Amino acid sequence: MEEVEVPSYFVCPITLDVMRDPVTLPTGITYDRHAIHRWLRLAASCPLTKLPVAPDCEPTPNHTLCRLIRSWCALHRPDDAVDHTMKSAPADCARLAALVSRLADAKNKRPSQEALAALRELRDVVAEGERGRELVAAVPGSADALLDVFVSSATSAPENSAAALDVISSLRLPERCLARAVDRDGAALVGALVSTLQGHSGSDADAASRARAAVLLADVMACMSPSRAASLPEQAFVEAVRLLRGDDGMGASTSMATKAALRVLAGATAHGRNRVKAAEAGAVAALVDMLLLVNGERRRAWCELALCALNRLCGCAEGRAALVAHGAGVAAVGAWVAGASMAASAKAVRVLRSIARHAATVAVVQEMAATGAVGKLCLVAASAPEEEWQWCDERTRERARETLRLHARAWRSSPCLHPTLQALYPC
Repeated sequence: MEEVEVPSYFVCPITLDVMRDPVTLPTGITYDRHAIHRWLRLAASCPLTKLPVAPDCEPTPNHTLCRLIRSWCALHRPDDAVDHTMKSAPADCARLAALVSRLADAKNKRPSQEALAALRELRDVVAEGERGRELVAAVPGSADALLDVFVSSATSAPENSAAALDVISSLRLPERCLARAVDRDGAALVGALVSTLQGHSGSDADAASRARAAVLLADVMACMSPSRAASLPEQAFVEAVRLLRGDDGMGASTSMATKAALRVLAGATAHGRNRVKAAEAGAVAALVDMLLLVNGERRRAWCELALCALNRLCGCAEGRAALVAHGAGVAAVGAWVAGASMAASAKAVRVLRSIARHAATVAVVQEMAATGAVGKLCLVAASAPEEEWQWCDERTRERARETLRLHARAWRSSPCLHPTLQALYPC
């Protein structure tokens, strides 16, 4: 059979495929429902016209076009005719809207089994796959209602809170949704997340909730203003360190939890007041232990985050003291000075420079030479841009030279420094 040309107005401008469930935006442009819902989760504008679209906008079903498409498919694509129907979409949307409305009504009431039943049904829908997640995310106010339930029930109804967090994690809320939640009551949201991180039951469900809470806390922090982020509670750092170490009775943390804990520590320590809190919570020792234990090839991104956090922690006296007090602190950082990646090398050199500037006792100076950190700095300082040191930029080389000059008298003639490296020592 000859291939029949598809009418252009049957094709979704986003997917470039025949629409199954055409809906029209207020801008007058028609798209396939699942495609435009996915788009609006990331950008509050019409893809073709670039005009703004309200966050709570619900596209209007285009029944006439849907009937035309179904008739055309029945004539030219009989095998696909069954798929091009919109019978289930309105029913799904109406049912989901009712569930979200039930959650919104329960916001200012005591946690109930009715709310828990609605959360479980929503969780089942998002578990069905991408289509289910898109349907839930497309319900106006769904993200706000779920976040409100999570916050309000974090301490009074942990089961409701865990179910809400499960749905929120599956939806992967865009930054603008999280920013609205932070503007409404960022302190309450952070408090609920910290409360979830404090779970001590030791069950698999508890561990999963803690991992999800850490991921959401890292995402929420990225939406915070510097003043808000600088006032994180001390317990947030305690729980991040506990998660990083896997001190929950279940062994090592999951990959998701570990990366989330690293993101929390690296992001929060960008603000001065948080550095002392993190150092007092034991973050430095936990980060050093991670540098020693992880597989460098598979977990290089983890080590880059750990070094970023250590670099920021060394911006305070407590952080530097904790690093030099760790038996392997200098050696662990020095191992990442050369040969890993540009980001890891830059952060490791900055950490060593902070130690050499502000915490350089005689013992620390000797340790830096004995553990090979000084030798690695010599390699970086003597490298040239045209050599195969693509991960080392000029700024990092200059910082390495600056660090070496700080204690040149002790290091240049150190017996721990190979003669070849002594020849590379900067003047």
